[in-house]
Amino acid sequence: MCVLALAWCAHPRWRLVVAGNRDEYHARPAAPLTRWDEDPRLIAGRDLQSGGAWLGVSEAGRFAVVTNVRGGGDLRADRPSRGALVTALLDGADPGRLATGDYNPVNLIAIDGDRARFLSNRPSPIDMALAPGLYGLSNGALDEPWPKTLRLKSILLDWLTGPAADPAALLAGLREEDLPDVGVDPTAPSDVALEPRHSPIFIRHPVYGTRCSTVVMVDRDGKGTIIERRYAADGAAAGDTEMAFDWLY
Repeated sequence: MCVLALAWCAHPRWRLVVAGNRDEYHARPAAPLTRWDEDPRLIAGRDLQSGGAWLGVSEAGRFAVVTNVRGGGDLRADRPSRGALVTALLDGADPGRLATGDYNPVNLIAIDGDRARFLSNRPSPIDMALAPGLYGLSNGALDEPWPKTLRLKSILLDWLTGPAADPAALLAGLREEDLPDVGVDPTAPSDVALEPRHSPIFIRHPVYGTRCSTVVMVDRDGKGTIIERRYAADGAAAGDTEMAFDWLY
């Protein structure tokens, strides 16, 4: 169950700040964050099983992230990978023209230049513009007040109202394993049988858990940094990648 907090045009210095965790089976192969050979402007990790990405940026002034939708039903193995939607958006696809109905239940946040949008195909098709502000997303609706989502939004808000400079505080927040006693529990069980109905920001489990934490920061001049911290099946940190980029729009 992935989770992220995103601040869009909500700070005098930062145009975009994102902090998020990717949760997945540890056995599913993935390549670390890098510039992609076929398009060096595109920076993302890569799902080596299906070829897509969970989260990425493009130096063409784009950002995209995907999460599954819990309890969305109608899961079919013959549908295309939801990670391919991230690649398409980073390549410049129009979000409004993506046939998200062809995919298993999915949420998307897409930013292109000065436009930010949220899209989903569950419980019905959604395509809405995002105003400047602070947002949280896990595997439910946008800003659904699950405990882990509320806690991560709080961590990002504290960061934005402080010095708002050191990404280490965001990475530390993404490592929290305590479940706060706030919010509303998910109404549907997870599509992953090993996952409890609700979970903390960081999931430690030898089969299915947090695979990586990612922080993205883009300032008002378009200077960006993306950091990925990867984790082994025992929850230990397994490597960091940090890359600078220019976000042109």
